[in-house]
Amino acid sequence: MTDVIEIKHLTKSYGKNRGVIDVSLNVGQGDIFGFLGPNGAGKSTTIRSMLGFLKIDSGSIKILGMDSVTEHEKILKEVGYMPSEAWFYPSMRVSEVIKYAADVRGLDCAKEAEKLCERLKVDTHKKIKELSLGNRKKVSIVCAMQHRPKLFVFDEPTSGLDPLMQKHFFELINEYVDEGATCLLSTHVLSEVNKYCKNAAIMREGRLTMLESATIDDDTFIKFYED
Repeated sequence: MTDVIEIKHLTKSYGKNRGVIDVSLNVGQGDIFGFLGPNGAGKSTTIRSMLGFLKIDSGSIKILGMDSVTEHEKILKEVGYMPSEAWFYPSMRVSEVIKYAADVRGLDCAKEAEKLCERLKVDTHKKIKELSLGNRKKVSIVCAMQHRPKLFVFDEPTSGLDPLMQKHFFELINEYVDEGATCLLSTHVLSEVNKYCKNAAIMREGRLTMLESATIDDDTFIKFYED
């Protein structure tokens, strides 16, 4: 199996504040990889380092065989990234935001975007400022998925979504993965990892622990968080 994500001994510090320490991680093609951990554990720092948004202190990262530092722009063309904060220009309409996200990539994603909006019940006529958190999240999902990337990177994607939309979201992920995509899912929600992920790891205090199985019971989960 080809590794889509290869992280070796990643370290990133913020002076006195903890970042990530000696993180090594491989994610194979076709995996739905669960990335668990409490707030401040280092999940978002790892993700932003992967995508070249942060300058790392040491280690190496390859995404889809490309170096995260020297081939940053090429990587972003092949990745669908959804940050934990779903922020957009408040005066723009949903349709404008979605089209803008496609235009930035130089792609016509209208057909795929229409399908995604229908599946997720996205009202494209409303302005961003009129949307709830959950509806902004849905717009963010469409923007991340519409260009059919090889790798999805989702940071807390289901917070704010109602249970039905969460179900539709994971159905879409599974459909894209069945067609050859790979997904890194950063989440606090243990049940999501147990139900949908093939492999998983837990971040705690800047360090990563690979799990032998993506299925983890509550007692083990609490142990990793509290020990």
